Amino acid sequence: MRSLLYAVGPMLFDSLGVIVFAVLLGLGVDLVIATIAGTVTAAGVVGYELARGRKVAALQWISLASVLFTAAATLFTGDPRFVMAKPTIVYLIVGSVMLRKGWLDRYILPEQLALVGDVMDRFGMIWAALMFASAGLNLVVALFFTAWWPLFIGIFPLASKFGLFAVHIAAVHFIGQARLRRRAGGELQPLAAE
Repeated sequence: MRSLLYAVGPMLFDSLGVIVFAVLLGLGVDLVIATIAGTVTAAGVVGYELARGRKVAALQWISLASVLFTAAATLFTGDPRFVMAKPTIVYLIVGSVMLRKGWLDRYILPEQLALVGDVMDRFGMIWAALMFASAGLNLVVALFFTAWWPLFIGIFPLASKFGLFAVHIAAVHFIGQARLRRRAGGELQPLAAE
């Protein structure tokens, strides 16, 4: 339970701007208002980290930059296609960042990293694949099923991420427990040899 709470906090915080935007759209709030609310929230997340003297995660900067760019384009042109295309662009950028080894390390207790760090790296690739798949799916829905896009963006991004998050946490927990049992039984070599 401690591991789950440790991971959930940063995940929700890092995604807060997107969550606000998606929930508002899912509730039928005007596109411009949802965009402004998402932008203010994303800026607030970065501002909060800076005010506390913490390092702002790369994904937070990317999220803020993309929200600001698409919000400005939407507000200046009044064209909602900028907002509809934004998730595809964001997912491609985020997916590319997620290809970097070790990006998930901040979401696990430091004492568990030595035990399941390799599993976290594998899940990093799975998360990247989800982002790339989400980018393609968003583009298809935005271009060919435009009327359904607000419902799609209000449900799929959060549902798919929380679904993968549940699988990720469960798999890491079970693998970590199995490794601890084997290690206690003397079946595993020291960490340096793994």
